[in-house]
Amino acid sequence: MIATLLRVSWTNLKRDRVAQALTFLLPILFFSIFATVFGNQGNTTARIRIAVVDEDGSELSRRIVEGLEKESALRTRTTRDPEGRQGPLDRASAEALVRSGDVPVAVVLPKGLGASAAAFGGGDNAPHIQLLADVSDRIAPQMVHGLLQKVAMTAAPDLMMQGGITQFEKYAGTLTPSQRAAVDTWLPQLKPGGSASSDAASRGAFGVGIDTVDVMRKGNSESLVSFYAAGIGVMFLLFSVSGASGSLLDEVDSGTLDRVLSTRVGMSGLLTGKWLFISLLGMLQLTVMFLWGRLAFGLDLFHHLPGFVVMTAFTAAAAAGFGLMLATLARTRAQLSGMSTIVILTMSSLGGSMFPRFLMSETMQKLGLLTFNAWALDGYLKVFWRDAAIWQLWPQVLVLAVLTAVFLGLARTFARRWETA
Repeated sequence: MIATLLRVSWTNLKRDRVAQALTFLLPILFFSIFATVFGNQGNTTARIRIAVVDEDGSELSRRIVEGLEKESALRTRTTRDPEGRQGPLDRASAEALVRSGDVPVAVVLPKGLGASAAAFGGGDNAPHIQLLADVSDRIAPQMVHGLLQKVAMTAAPDLMMQGGITQFEKYAGTLTPSQRAAVDTWLPQLKPGGSASSDAASRGAFGVGIDTVDVMRKGNSESLVSFYAAGIGVMFLLFSVSGASGSLLDEVDSGTLDRVLSTRVGMSGLLTGKWLFISLLGMLQLTVMFLWGRLAFGLDLFHHLPGFVVMTAFTAAAAAGFGLMLATLARTRAQLSGMSTIVILTMSSLGGSMFPRFLMSETMQKLGLLTFNAWALDGYLKVFWRDAAIWQLWPQVLVLAVLTAVFLGLARTFARRWETA
């Protein structure tokens, strides 16, 4: 008897493709995504985009810029446009790149940096390199800070030595000919690539002060709540609309759908009515989520209300279309539940609902743009983090509007089987 029950259960599993995917495919898929993001596997590591402003124009600052450009983990930009037609970046244009989200960090090499370093600093009044950072990216500023320290240590030990000798001669007298000859022999070896440069750098022969400046929120960490509200809100919105769309399958089972199709409403009218209701339900769900963020965590909702309304309306509309597409594609409630779980969790992991997309490799970030979540989250973050005007939301709004039309078109196509049954 036990053997018979096992055989029946195995037969049921073989027939249920959704159950097979939930049991075997989904765990492997999630393992692969998390391992790729956090496993630092070779060339899958993301390259950080940075802007570099050289206000000093000294030999030292030039070498630092060259060192940053050679770092494999960085993608360095020094001009106002990627093609270099508009000249070098200044502080204002670099900060604008950070605020717009084009780069997470801008490195500013201030005027007087080279002279101060050659004179062995100048205490707290010495010029410090500044990192103009978007602190929403918790990884990029720290990585750039570490790589910048490395580059600064290895860029110009020969200049540091020459500056030290100049200071020595200023206060202790001119070197003798034999001392000068020894210095002239040693200095070439300290240049980058010389036999002694790495040893000198490892001993800390050169260092500069580096300050991180939050140019987005001036240290107001409460605004980071918008990340979590948007990410969690969009993911659970997809689950909610999929469940609500399953009422179509309930109507099929109860025979209600046949009676509706016999009226003037028809299938197109039925899908339109359900899409409107589910869209309004989704808007209400997102509104409750963000209101809770405002009440419990101080999310600045009301100062961003116009952008929030626009993004919520288009996000809910696209999500409702997505739910109806899955419902018309599925044959049963159980199939809809399993299929939606697989698709939504996959989209959420790739699209940024579970962890930020900037942690991913460039390939995975581009892959994430194929998901609904990525465009919805980008729009919300533009509103709450970058204080974007409504017209600046047009890329996200356009994509969500196109997705709404595509989802509804597919839902109408899949629903024809009920009209011909």
